Parts: sequence; C-alpha cells; structure tokens
Amino acid sequence: MPNMSPKKNEMPVQDPNVRNKNFDEVALGYTKEQAMDEAKRCLNCKHKPCVSGCPVQIDIPTFISKVADGDFEGAYDVIYASSSLPAVCGRVCPQETQCESKCVRGIKGEPVAIGRLERFVADYHMKNAANKANADIQKNGKKVAIIGSGPAGLTCAGDLAKLGYDVTIFEALHVAGGVLVYGIPEFRLPKDIVRNEIENLKNLGVEFVTNAVVGRTMTIDELFEMGFESVFIGSGAGLPRFMKIPGENLNGVYSANEFLTRINLMKAYKEDSQTPILRAKKVAVVGGGNVAMDAARCAKRLGADETYIVYRRSMDEMPARREEVEHAEEEGIIFLTLNNPVEILGNDDMFVKGMKCVKMELGEPDESGRRSPVEIEGSEYILDVDAVVMSIGTSPNPLIRSTTEGLETDRRGCIVTRDESGLTSREGVYAGGDAVTGAATVILAMGAGKNAAKAIDEYLKNK
Repeated sequence: MPNMSPKKNEMPVQDPNVRNKNFDEVALGYTKEQAMDEAKRCLNCKHKPCVSGCPVQIDIPTFISKVADGDFEGAYDVIYASSSLPAVCGRVCPQETQCESKCVRGIKGEPVAIGRLERFVADYHMKNAANKANADIQKNGKKVAIIGSGPAGLTCAGDLAKLGYDVTIFEALHVAGGVLVYGIPEFRLPKDIVRNEIENLKNLGVEFVTNAVVGRTMTIDELFEMGFESVFIGSGAGLPRFMKIPGENLNGVYSANEFLTRINLMKAYKEDSQTPILRAKKVAVVGGGNVAMDAARCAKRLGADETYIVYRRSMDEMPARREEVEHAEEEGIIFLTLNNPVEILGNDDMFVKGMKCVKMELGEPDESGRRSPVEIEGSEYILDVDAVVMSIGTSPNPLIRSTTEGLETDRRGCIVTRDESGLTSREGVYAGGDAVTGAATVILAMGAGKNAAKAIDEYLKNK
C-alpha cells in the first residue's frame, strides 16, 4: 500500500540539551520500518523530476522503490552506480534545494525524505555487507593523478577507477578526506563514515599519498614526468578570509578553518588532546553559512556559556541550511542578525575582551539579488565575548596556480575551466569543486568530479 501521508517520517535525534554537550552524531537515522514506510511515499513518477535536481544523477525512484520492497542492498547498488560517497551525501547534501525540491509530493505536502533514505541505505550496507575489491574491473594501464582528497577528488577517483584507470590521490594533510575530515564536525558527519568511504575507494584500487603538497613536494609538470597522463585538481578552497577590521590579530581570534581543523581533525575537543584550543566562555561566530553553524555548535560543545552567530543580514537571507539553523537554535545558539562587527577589542595581554558591533538594516538588493545591509547610524555597542571565529568565506590556496605555468585563474584565485568538463587552460589538466567555484557544497564538488572523470576518460581514449 502506498503511504499518502503529507508528512515525512521524522528523523530521530538526540535531545538538544544532551547533544550540545557531546560530539556524537545528532541524527540517529531511520529504522528499517521507518525507511520502508517513507519509501512508500514515493509516487515513482514516470519522468523522475527528482533526478534532475541531483548533481550526480542518482536514479532516485529506482533506489527508493527497492527500499520500499526491503531490498536495501539492491538500493545501495543503484546509488553506488552514480555516487562514490552515499553515506556522506545522505548526511550533508542540501537535498531541500536539490532533489527534494523537485519532488511531486512536495507540492501539497512535504517531499519524500530522499536524503534520509540515502543515508539509511548507505548505513545498512556498511553494517551488513563486507567491502570487497571489484575483480571485474579491467585495468587499461593509464595513470591519472588527483590533487586533493575532498569530495571532488574522491568522486573523480572513484569513477575513473571503475573505468580501469590507475588512480593516485595526492593529499596535503596527513589523513585523507579533505573538508570531510577537517571541516565538518563529528556530530554531523562521523569520521568513521569518511574512513569507510575511503576504504571503498582503496578496494577499487585507488592509491592515496598523504603529506604530499603539490606545488612544494612536487609540481603538476613533475606529475606528468612521473607517468601520469592526466591530472585533476580538486584541492578545494582552504584559504580563509578576514574582515580586515582592527583587532583581528588578537589571541582568541580564529578563522573558521583553523577552529574547525583543530577540533575535527586534531580532536581538540577530547580531554587528552595534544592540540590546544581556547575553551572560551563567550564566543562570537561571524557569518551565516553552514560553516558558521558548525563553528558555533562546536564552541557550545567545548563549554561556552554563550555562543553568538553575528550576521549582517536577516534570518531570511542566511545561506545556511534550514536544518542546521534549527539545530543550532535548539542547542542554545543565540542569533544576532542584522548586526556587524567593526572592531575586536583586546586587553593588555592581547586577548579578546569584547567586540564592537553596529546594527544594520536592509537596503536595496546587491549583485546577488540579496538586499544590501546598511549601517544604522549611532547604533554601536560592545558585545561581551572572549573569542571570535571569522566565518566569512574562503578562497583557493595560491600554491598550485603559482607553480603551474599556463594555468589560468580568475581575480579570486579560482581556476578557470572551459566548460562543465572541468578542462583548464593546460592540456590534460582538469579541475573541479571549490578550487574552481570558491566555497560551495559537497554535492556540487562531487558533481564536478564526476563530470571531470567522464571528460578525462574521453580525453585519454582519444589521445
């Protein structure tokens, strides 16, 4: 029987007043019964509108129909044919603006919970199926180098490995995973999930070389000299931006990248951690994106009594996912919208002792279509904080572009590509993800990696 309920099955979660004191995953996942019941809400539309909203083109109705029938492994096979990172996507993709936004059930109610079902299927597979090397892959003897082991690089590597290429991923950090391990907190994406997805790629034959900083350890030209016939750049956008206001050099001022890397990658939240981090009691996080939500929620878990999101526009303009904003509110994060910092104040020891802010109002729309914030004259006040986290965006590190002759970049430092294939100004060199677009979402980076893999395959077949 189809399930015609207008509402999704609720996702079980930890109690907000419990989870804001631990780093365990917030969402607990569907049971088999909940997953099958939710899957029966799908109308299995003939034209599959939801697929058009998926950057990696998963056959969504087919995998959901298999869930409805209780064929969870069959559902996993459908997803894995298009996505190398299903357990990751099921947790961090903004489905509400992608596949679920196209769902017919969303016209008169809530869309089918596609993301929650993807997560369920991936988790079921991890618990119940052994990872095995794919003996059916026929190697073609061609070598491809991938720079960066974030979502773009992992996706490109997985698709090329399935096609028979010898793929090596070069990662600058000491562990693989890119932003998935250093940027996204444990309570949103457990690192065991990422490690498992990486093991799946290793089982496909993908090799990982860590502590390899391309541009220092070796250059792109040297990769070609080593026998690689094509290179994909998926190095992300890890260079933080600051506001250039007085006081940003004070102790207790972090970029969101540093703050989250110390916590997520170096485990600074553990009592026995060797990585120091200031456990402040009053923390301001400047910005309104998903990274700002992550930083604020981490600060709360580190013991902050008061944690603020300071954002210069209103809640309606905030770019973070609604779910992340709601989770932050439930956990006690205080939102100061239409506020903007103008100076960070310090004490004699050069530690943060407050932040001078001004109130804002929305004026005319800017180039992006959002209404521009305008300062309200005479509205200055001091926000009592002892740490500040700047989360106002990132840009690509200049290392690769500065050591690669003929690689075209734009004024933001992003690599310029010719089209959706990711082809750069250098023959045989492709790029995708945040290194091209600037900071964006995991799934968009995966889509870019997928497009590049297809283009690299065509290029090397015709070379």
